[in-house]
Amino acid sequence: MDRTLKSLSLILSYPTRELQSAMPEIAGVLAADSRLTAAARRSLRPLLDGLRDGDIYDLEERYVALFDRSRTLSLNLFEHVHGESRDRGGAMVSLVEMYREAGFDPVTTELPDHLPVLLEFLATRPAPEARETLADAAHIFAALQERLNRRESDYAAAFAALAQLAGAVDQAALSEMLAAPDDDPTDLQALDAVWQESEVLFGPDPNAGCPVTRDLLARMDNPIRPGPAAAAE
Repeated sequence: MDRTLKSLSLILSYPTRELQSAMPEIAGVLAADSRLTAAARRSLRPLLDGLRDGDIYDLEERYVALFDRSRTLSLNLFEHVHGESRDRGGAMVSLVEMYREAGFDPVTTELPDHLPVLLEFLATRPAPEARETLADAAHIFAALQERLNRRESDYAAAFAALAQLAGAVDQAALSEMLAAPDDDPTDLQALDAVWQESEVLFGPDPNAGCPVTRDLLARMDNPIRPGPAAAAE
């Protein structure tokens, strides 16, 4: 078990009182990981302290405002790759198959591409496999870090840590992601338009075929361009 990936999975999950009680142990794990620079470990402290000591209702409200109301901050990784296209359904099926083949059965209502779920899975995998998968999403982590920095959010430090663990970032893919305007979580009318539900098909597109399991996350080097509604995560 990679305890650092497990810890990052937990702190990026919806805040609970159980999480708060576990924060001293989580903080100890992250403080001891030499894969992270001293600066990265220091940057995590405000987030870790806030999750430990903050009012649970304030923490919940902050989490929802950031990650549930902003498409450009979505923790569902395929949102940044496929949006609501049919390709997302096929990719999701392949991800579920990858989990099942590894004997991983997450007990959650979140989608399989939800970042905390993926990190929990990678925490159980051999280190080279975990690093390779993280590397495929490195530009997404870097983009989320930058967007959170713009909002002066302590959560940016968690994505900085993930970016370090992932390694080199595809700068072209990162620039393309950051070229899209951020969602404004206070503009409720625009958000309603952005989050109008489209059907997500959990099955392969008969005209496109299902992506092979190992190449699944490698397709993240082609980030989607948000449409006019999203421009208005």
